[in-house]
Amino acid sequence: MSLPSTRITPGLAGAPTHVDVVVIGLGITGAGVALDAVTRGLSVLAVDAHDLAFGTSRWSSKLVHGGLRYLARGQVGVAHESAVERGILMEVTAPHLTRAMPMLVPLMSSVTPLQAGLARAGLAAGDVLRRTARTSRGTLPAPRKVSAAEALALAPGLRADGLRGGLLGWDGQLEDDARLVTTVARTAAAHGAHVRNRASVLSATGGGVLLRDQLTSAMSTVTAAAVVNAAGVWAGDLVDEITLRPSRGTHLVLRADSLPGLRATVTAPIPGEANRYVMVLPQPDGTIYVGLTDEEVDAVEDVPTPSEGEIGFLLDVVAAAFARPLRRRDVVGAFAGLRPLLQVPGATDSTADLSRQHAVLTSRTGVTTIVGGKLTTYRRMAQDTVDALALTSSPCVTASTPLLGAAPRTELARLEQPARLVRRFGTDAALVLDDARTVTGLSDDVLLAPASDQVPVTLAELVFGVTHEGAHDVGDLLDRRTRVGLVPADREVALPLAERALDLASAHSSG
Repeated sequence: MSLPSTRITPGLAGAPTHVDVVVIGLGITGAGVALDAVTRGLSVLAVDAHDLAFGTSRWSSKLVHGGLRYLARGQVGVAHESAVERGILMEVTAPHLTRAMPMLVPLMSSVTPLQAGLARAGLAAGDVLRRTARTSRGTLPAPRKVSAAEALALAPGLRADGLRGGLLGWDGQLEDDARLVTTVARTAAAHGAHVRNRASVLSATGGGVLLRDQLTSAMSTVTAAAVVNAAGVWAGDLVDEITLRPSRGTHLVLRADSLPGLRATVTAPIPGEANRYVMVLPQPDGTIYVGLTDEEVDAVEDVPTPSEGEIGFLLDVVAAAFARPLRRRDVVGAFAGLRPLLQVPGATDSTADLSRQHAVLTSRTGVTTIVGGKLTTYRRMAQDTVDALALTSSPCVTASTPLLGAAPRTELARLEQPARLVRRFGTDAALVLDDARTVTGLSDDVLLAPASDQVPVTLAELVFGVTHEGAHDVGDLLDRRTRVGLVPADREVALPLAERALDLASAHSSG
């Protein structure tokens, strides 16, 4: 059963002026730190200058990785940690936001025996990771070899000539990364944390912060026993001892009809690379993501821009695996995120070789910074951060604390609400619909009607984004609470619906 709903509020009105912990940044790491700290009995204020999931957390492949890619690089500890955290997300804290995703490596004529052997060994090693993490076979089935016919059933668009079968493994898929961030933040708020977007940090020490309300320009000083810098790729702006080497990962967005009938993620080997692949990932909203690149960058952008070179590279790799050649015109959207990789002594020149291990560091001014890591291991990153603060002897409980809306999959399957709301809100689907009815007075037919045949977002979830999730404008609604903005044409279609949601919520609150 969900905890009582608590609303996230933009700006600083009514925010406390003293807390045990101030958390700077409301990506997945900052939201996770807020939840860990508040569930240990600490008072928490978590802030972000922009919005929930504004940075790297919304630009991932939407996967809950079991650590296989890190195992291939010899990072055994990171791989095991990833597998453990994947199991916690899928079986305890967020079964409503995760699902098992079949991952197919097609054995095409271009795949050498060495590549096939390495892929087979990798899947076997991944299954060992699953077992050591104690994730059930019911959650993630066993890997196996499949025939050419079965490979084509899973991915009908594959090149049939020379296809000698495939290797099928399983990993975790997220409904959406920004949805996970929002749910973690709401859960922290439900436990008593003050979660505020549109609140920027002007200065910070270990004893407090100077904040500015981005809506009113009002200034506020908040004192604290500890201040955590979870600003991701912007962490160095707050603490000058931190040196990051950001790398850009780019994805393309295609319509589902570009590769009809795709039922599994296709993992296409990169020519000339033994352990690097491009993934073709079907999404529940009728789109397909293609990624991922790893390009070092010199400057941090608020919204990174994919390069045409990366787009061409991804299309070329996928073209080798599928019979229908993908063209630039098939790309209806593209997005890129910056990985906040920590520069370490002796690192190679390639950001692809930098460890994804996280680090908790304390600056000369007493600010505690958490950097590195990855989305899948956010909970463990938060645990290590709060442990380092040494403010309480209470143990971490987040491994056994379900997020709002979580329930066993058997229970989720019995819910009577629309499938889209259940996928995105779990047992809170009824709350979303009830809230929209109360706020708007409209019928369910209106509240649950998709924006268009290609854009499944509904008025009900947009209204809930304003009333409960701190959305302040259409960007918050279309680019982060939902991911309509990943396709610019779809964003235009949904824009009137988002504006209507804002107007209805505003009228209800003022009335």
